Amino acid sequence: MTRVLLTGASGFIGRGALAPLLAAGLEVHAVSTRPAPPWSPPGVVWHMANLLNAGSELLLKALRPSQLLHFAWDAKPGYFWTSEANLRWVEASLRLLSAFADGGGERAVLAGTCAEYEWRDETHCVEGVTPTAPGTLYGAAKNGLHSVAEGHSRRHGYGLAWGRIFFTFGPFEDEGRLGGSVASALAAGRTARTTHGEQLRDFLYAPELAEAFVALLRSDVTGPVNVASGRPTAMKEFVHSLAEAVGRPELVELGARPASLSEPRVLTADVSRLRDEVGWVPTRSLTEAARDTMAWWSSRQSERIDGARGG
Repeated sequence: MTRVLLTGASGFIGRGALAPLLAAGLEVHAVSTRPAPPWSPPGVVWHMANLLNAGSELLLKALRPSQLLHFAWDAKPGYFWTSEANLRWVEASLRLLSAFADGGGERAVLAGTCAEYEWRDETHCVEGVTPTAPGTLYGAAKNGLHSVAEGHSRRHGYGLAWGRIFFTFGPFEDEGRLGGSVASALAAGRTARTTHGEQLRDFLYAPELAEAFVALLRSDVTGPVNVASGRPTAMKEFVHSLAEAVGRPELVELGARPASLSEPRVLTADVSRLRDEVGWVPTRSLTEAARDTMAWWSSRQSERIDGARGG
């Protein structure tokens, strides 16, 4: 049985990869800074480790996984764009890849970002065509890691794919992100205050994003791959889909917040490689994903109310 190591396994995206990895017949080892969670699917072996600590790569030397799916990174909203932690994650990721190669690893898939691309006012991102000229430390760290990882993979003979994530939403999202802030407000019956919402983006439901990464891992595709829905959507349409899922469109207040002047009006993804080479396409519509997202947030809000009453 093929052994895979998943990092960031309890995170927003990583948790969604556990079930698809098991369904693919893999021996799944999950790494997290937290103990094995109660929601973990049966059959996953959990390892508690902080990959930022020197020596954590010894776990790979002990496990000798043949496949690696690396999500772990510091993505705290409002912090990660300029955080010095990005440099530490580059260092930790390189240690991870070195130990992976030393253990005879065969294929690695790492999570990149659309922030690696050069952002203009209208940017449609195509791998190998659109320039990679990141304007943030986060984007530069990811882009630099990709360059070094590609050279390392060629030197040691393992396959490497780099999945560039665009805009994602769903259960367990941080409330500091767009989807999390809107969904949490709607679930609590509060006004969801946003920008004008005319910006065009590519939104993908987080559990499906995780499924796409598993498909990429199971393929033989190498190099950068945009991981997105391929369905350009106005932010206001995305926000309204969440509101309509709970029947509270009146709670949306577009234009209540200023739009950032540094963000492009259009930022979308070409998904030809994901669709044609990896063979993956999303199956949920935005309406369906919004409904499932709001069901989770509404359940969480009910738990908060019950907890407050119990206290």
